[in-house]
Amino acid sequence: MTTMPTISGATGIDSGLGRTETRDNLAKAGQQFEAVFTGMMLKSMRQAKLSDPLFDSKALDTFRDMQDQATVRHMAEHTPVGIGKAMTDFLAKSQPNLNVGHGTQLE
Repeated sequence: MTTMPTISGATGIDSGLGRTETRDNLAKAGQQFEAVFTGMMLKSMRQAKLSDPLFDSKALDTFRDMQDQATVRHMAEHTPVGIGKAMTDFLAKSQPNLNVGHGTQLE
């Protein structure tokens, strides 16, 4: 049996992060930011076509976009660029309750 995610927030989408300020939530937010940033870079690279493809269709474009989203999520989890970590380190400095006993760096 699967559970349905709760709908909350102004957008009606549950981010899965909750409202509590924890190191885990900050790390998850950094990972999600990394995925969004990498996705934007990949989308820009796809738009800069050097030539017209031989086989082109809307279905192929949709499938490529879905494949890119999966690739970006995998990259953010396993081989991050580093922009997400930089963002979490920066945000951790402004939240003293996350830094108690851990220094300023996220583990």
